[in-house]
Amino acid sequence: MDFKSFADFYPYYMREHSNLTCRKLHFLGTCGVIALLVLFFFTGNFSLLLLLPVVGYGLAWTGHFVFEKNRPATFKHPFYSLLGDFKMFWEILVGRVKAF
Repeated sequence: MDFKSFADFYPYYMREHSNLTCRKLHFLGTCGVIALLVLFFFTGNFSLLLLLPVVGYGLAWTGHFVFEKNRPATFKHPFYSLLGDFKMFWEILVGRVKAF
C-alpha cells in the first residue's frame, strides 16, 4: 500500500494495532524509549542509546508477532510507523484510544 500522507496512513496503522495486548506493549515500549532518552540527557551515557531499538522495537514486535499475528508496519513504512507509534502513545495516554 502506498500512502500519500500520514493522515492516510494512520487509519491503516490503527487497524494493524487492534489487539489490546499489542497496544499495551507498544505503549510500554514507547515509555521505555522516553525514559532512556531522559536518562541519556541527564547522564550523557551513550550506551543508553543502544538500548532504544531493543526496548522500543522488542516490545512492539513481540506484540505484532505473538498477539496481533501480523508483520509490523515498520518494515514497509518506517517513518510513518514511528510517527504512528508516538501518536497512538499520546492517544492512549489521553484516553482517546483504549489499551488498558
